[in-house]
Amino acid sequence: MNGETQPGVVINVHAFGAVVRLSDGRLASVPAVDLSRNHDAYERALARRKPVEFMVTGDDRHPLAMLAPQMHDADLEEQIAQYLKMTQEWEKPDVPPAHERHFLRKKRRAALFESRHSPDS
Repeated sequence: MNGETQPGVVINVHAFGAVVRLSDGRLASVPAVDLSRNHDAYERALARRKPVEFMVTGDDRHPLAMLAPQMHDADLEEQIAQYLKMTQEWEKPDVPPAHERHFLRKKRRAALFESRHSPDS
């Protein structure tokens, strides 16, 4: 099983690397070097408990797993960028953007709640 890609679930992240349960049931070690290089991806995978693709090397008794390279599609990213530019035109120029209006509403509501439930009143 040298150099094959296999899905696995991150079950533990620790100071010396991580532990992954591969789809065939084996446990694999993740070296600290790969963990430090992709720490955020390992933390997300641990929190979500969803399978991630790993490059598995080593023998059957002591496999090593490292995150497999992620696919990069330039055409898809260009389509997403064009869509986002198009949606910017939907905003009305004479009012604040929707995300700011939403934030201001929440801020006013929080201030009203605090004024009603403050220990001084």
